[in-house]
Amino acid sequence: MTTTKIILTLDDARLIAAAAETEALQNEWPVVIAIVDDGGHLLYLQRLDNTQFGSTNVAIEKARAAIAFRRPTKILEENITEGRLHYLKLPGALPVEGGLPIIIDNQYVGAIGVSGVRSFQDAQIAQAGIAALLSHLRSH
Repeated sequence: MTTTKIILTLDDARLIAAAAETEALQNEWPVVIAIVDDGGHLLYLQRLDNTQFGSTNVAIEKARAAIAFRRPTKILEENITEGRLHYLKLPGALPVEGGLPIIIDNQYVGAIGVSGVRSFQDAQIAQAGIAALLSHLRSH
């Protein structure tokens, strides 16, 4: 049985980023949106006007952590909150909500990381981007 590997394309990343940007702008949230492929390599980066530059690397690292550990970064954050401090020593782990893996047909194809506002708001923006991609794929 052969499985066809699904690749997150630049067009996919643009679609995700556009929807994430729309969510951010509707809420007047200045953020950085980073999208990585399944190897954690940066595919797309967007910094909205008036976003603190410190959020750039944070967004990238949230995305990388989400794909590296194949889970939302919120789960890493919750582990720290529950006292599992050894999670702080995991290479590449960023235990701050706002990084989400992108899963298509049960395959981890990449991740999105958002930074700039409160972490649950970052996650809301990221989820809007993923939802737009999945909706687009269902309609085609």
